[in-house]
Order: sequence, then structure tokens, then C-alpha cells
Amino acid sequence: MKTFTLNNGVRMPSIGLGVLFAKEDGEVERAILSALQSGYRKIDTASAYGNEAGVGRAIRASPLQREDLFLTTKVWNTEQGYDETLRSFEQSLERLQTDYVDLYLIHWPVKDKYQATYRALEQLYAEGRVKAIGVCNFSIPQLEDLMAASTIVPTLNQVEMHPHLSQNELLAFAQRHRIQLEAWRPIMMGEVLKLPTLVEIGQAHSKSAVQVALRWLIQRGVAAVPKSVTPTRIADNFRVYDFELSAAQMAQIEALNQDRHLGEDLSHVV
Repeated sequence: MKTFTLNNGVRMPSIGLGVLFAKEDGEVERAILSALQSGYRKIDTASAYGNEAGVGRAIRASPLQREDLFLTTKVWNTEQGYDETLRSFEQSLERLQTDYVDLYLIHWPVKDKYQATYRALEQLYAEGRVKAIGVCNFSIPQLEDLMAASTIVPTLNQVEMHPHLSQNELLAFAQRHRIQLEAWRPIMMGEVLKLPTLVEIGQAHSKSAVQVALRWLIQRGVAAVPKSVTPTRIADNFRVYDFELSAAQMAQIEALNQDRHLGEDLSHVV
């Protein structure tokens, strides 16, 4: 399994399990335990997902030690602000049944609040209660605004990225400032299976279009958190370390970019 080293020296697995929409009726626990059995060591949840308690139960039920796992959660929009974020973090810890998280993120850039929210993250980092801090869905202007008002450069920015949304300018900015990018919706909710270019490249490697899309991200230096609750798909999404795309194949995938968002785009909010 390939890892990326964040700008504070923390090592993070390049592929993690996203648990958005995984239900608290046992579904999220089963998905996580299946993922851990398949080799995953990173779990990506959020306060807004409503399943942190299930994530906590799965971690407790796993035979793995807590320090062998990389756990990400996020503070939601209505919980932002300095004091509010500190309270939300305590609630997340209680639900997750852990005394720290590996990565704590601002879920969306809420105007007039994200600077104060990030100060709370810096405080939690100083206390050693989070191993790394960062953001989600921040544009270049928002990152510049945040960095001008803070002392710690975000370790990571989790954004929508896939073959139809390559985010080249944002990726170049992140690389200059040593901010790790991580892709949500990396397989376009399964749409990559309908892209002939990815299917053909996959056939050349005996891989699926999904695996090609994930491999493309990793070779760009981008982490990914594909979501699934189906054990076979969870396992398949992790089988991306035994092949390599050629420069020509990478270029073919780059050419598919349409600057097309499948999810919400708040890059205009500063």
C-alpha cells in the first residue's frame, strides 16, 4: 500500500474507505470491517454523515490496534466557529470512542467562519488531540485567505476530483504549498465504468475502469476515498497497487477533463 507524507511528517494511506451514506444499522460497521480485512487502513467519516458511532464500534470490533488505523472526520457547517468547533470535536470523539483523530478537516468553507474554525483546529493540533489538520472543498482564493490568517499550512484539501474534473490549477497550487489533495467522488458514482477510454486502458492491464481511475489519481500524487458498502467493490477499489499507467495513458485520461462538477461547488464563496 502506497502512503503519502503530509507536510507535517505524518504518513497517510493513499486509498481510504469513504462512508458517506453508510447507515448506522450495522451497515457502516460491516463495510469498515470488510475494508480492513481487504487491507485498508484509512477510514473517512464526518460529523454530518451521522455514522461516527458506527465507525467507532467497527474500530473497537476490529482486531487491529487504534494506532494502526488512520481516522479522518470533519466539522460540519452548522458547527463552525471557534468554540462551536471545539464542542463538535468533543462530540465526535465520544461517538468515535477514541481520544484522538489522525486528520480533522473543515467540511466546507463557511464564509466568515472558516478562519475561526481553523484556529480551533490549530488549538487541537497543538494539544496533540489531532495528528494533522486540513480542509475540504477550498478553492485557491479560499486557501490563500486561510493561510494568510493562520500559522499552520493545511496538510490536506479534500475536493471533488475525477477524470471529468481534473482540478489541474488547484493541484499545481497544492503541490507548491505542500498541501496534499484527496479526491472525493473519485469514480464519479460509477460513471467511470461508462467511459470507453478508461475501459480500454483497463483491458490493457486486466483492470476495471474504476481501478484505472483510482490509479490515475495515485500517480498524480492525489489520495482518494472511494465509498462503497459492498465487500467485493470495497476489495476491488483497493487493488490498484499492482499496475502502473504509462505516460501516454495518463495523458489520455487527462484529456477527458470537462471541468464538470457532480457535487456542489462553493469555490465562489470567499
